[in-house]
Amino acid sequence: MPWDRNQMAARAAEELEDGMYVNLGIGIPTLVANYVGDKDITLQSENGMLGMGPFPYEGDEDPDLINAGKQTITELARTAYFDSATSFAMIRGGKIAAAILGAMEVDEKGDLANWMIPGKLVKGMGGAMDLVAGVGRVVVVMDHTNKHGESKVLKECTLPLTGKGVVDRIITNLGVLDVVEGGLKIVELADGVSEAEMRAATEATLVN
Repeated sequence: MPWDRNQMAARAAEELEDGMYVNLGIGIPTLVANYVGDKDITLQSENGMLGMGPFPYEGDEDPDLINAGKQTITELARTAYFDSATSFAMIRGGKIAAAILGAMEVDEKGDLANWMIPGKLVKGMGGAMDLVAGVGRVVVVMDHTNKHGESKVLKECTLPLTGKGVVDRIITNLGVLDVVEGGLKIVELADGVSEAEMRAATEATLVN
């Protein structure tokens, strides 16, 4: 069976190591906060929060505590708050070790498209372009195909790019892929997913 959203988030949390400062993007990546466990990870939100806790239980929500995706979150004993200028100085200054982001498309060269679809209302590009340029490692978490069954892991992105050659690892509902020379390499398959299924759902070049 392919992984569901929570299983994908849990797998992404395995990428994190003690002492890391990490930014979580909108969508599935926000769920990663629930799977950090006992690791000493500090989560940063570009709207001005360092040290995000997991999502609150129902009834415990604080409307003043939100992440960049406008979801209610919790604080920790070590949480710090600051303005957006300071937040982006952290990101642009290379202080954030990794970003876990969603995507609409990723290609075999590590190009990422995740900020707009032409013709649709765009409220702003957000911080994705700063993140992919400033952090040490970029992990993308997304469904392998779109709602029409078409691959989102492509030979070349068709949507406007967020960054070129910025993606290190891709985690989808089918498994884990690394961007390597010549294409993408299968690192891990979701339980019950065959290599043939992964290859059939992937437009990008898969190398051994």
